[in-house]
Amino acid sequence: MVQVNVLERPIERIKETCELMGIADKFDCALPELETFLEAQVAQGEVRETRLTYDGLRYLRRLLTEALRSPSQNVR
Repeated sequence: MVQVNVLERPIERIKETCELMGIADKFDCALPELETFLEAQVAQGEVRETRLTYDGLRYLRRLLTEALRSPSQNVR
């Protein structure tokens, strides 16, 4: 049986975007929280790759913005 991971491609696209922006290290730190967020989206029924990518990028931006405002966060 072949198991398809619906999050694989959106996470790959988000990572590529972060690499292009020069923040790949921040992506690596935020990945666990990003995966949890995307898993919740899938649990709510979202399976469109483009939507998961877009929402994931927005969530990552929010995480990184909050980290800048509050330097005690783990995401640097």
